[in-house]
Amino acid sequence: MNYINYAIIFIVLFILELIYFKIADKYNIIDKPNHRSSHSTITLRGGGIIFVLGVIIAYITNSSLSFYLVLAVLLSGIVSFIDDIVTIPSAPRFAVHVLSTTLVFFGLNIFEDQYLLLIPILYILFIGWINIFNFMDGINGIMVLYSFVNIITFYFLSQDASDVNLLIISGIASLIFAFFNVRKKAKTFSGDIGSISLAIILGYFLTKFILIDNSIVYLLFISVFGIDASVTIFLRLLKKENIFSAHRTHLYQLLANELKYSHLKISFLYAIIQAIINIIALYLLSNYNYFDLQLVTIAFLLVLLVVYVMIRKKVNNRILALEENK
Repeated sequence: MNYINYAIIFIVLFILELIYFKIADKYNIIDKPNHRSSHSTITLRGGGIIFVLGVIIAYITNSSLSFYLVLAVLLSGIVSFIDDIVTIPSAPRFAVHVLSTTLVFFGLNIFEDQYLLLIPILYILFIGWINIFNFMDGINGIMVLYSFVNIITFYFLSQDASDVNLLIISGIASLIFAFFNVRKKAKTFSGDIGSISLAIILGYFLTKFILIDNSIVYLLFISVFGIDASVTIFLRLLKKENIFSAHRTHLYQLLANELKYSHLKISFLYAIIQAIINIIALYLLSNYNYFDLQLVTIAFLLVLLVVYVMIRKKVNNRILALEENK
């Protein structure tokens, strides 16, 4: 496809998003702030429907795109949209995540003999990633800016025409959503329909490249979200908290809610750090042999983990100091 076609897709998606806003406003599909929220005003929910629409358009314009991936995004998108309106119990949602993951794996031919031993690990990683990504969608701009960084990264790595088409259209959808979300006062939040759909799209590319090169270096592409969410989950487990209940204890939430840093500054900071890590990962891919690459990746992840823990400790100490001075 040429630039004119993508310009038309941009206009179509922009109009569809505006139409959705009218529907959401009419039927009161909104996000009301509560004591767990990081926002303070009522905002339209479900603007992330644009990512599902983007996948549909990507398939219409290039039918060689994995139909299993399209089906996975549609299935999870529909159920997530219902959950955005009327809360669905965790068990059915988890079942949909498993089914969506299975569809993606069918599309990637993971159920062949050579991957049998990896399948349990891949399921844990993929479903874990879906939930981690959803947990990290808590302040204006953080999800879409972070996703855009990885969409660009995967674009430079992809060779398949259908994948490139999907990434370009997902990038267009991200820009449109960012126009309405990356603001001090967002016009819309993505809702689970947006975060879950984007998680599946990014997870698809992440899994695909891991299998192509048989390398863990691609885990670096999700390291910022992954480390923040994983450490937070670990700390909540230590406190015997329900990790599936709403909370405000991720590092980005502590920065936004307790230390009152600008949401947009935090979101851009997370995206920029991930972009730097991605550049380093691409350098490692080009300059290390297979065995050394795995060792360097593990070492790099450990360094990132240590840095994160140190930063989190300083943030917690600062919060405690502020509370003592009240």
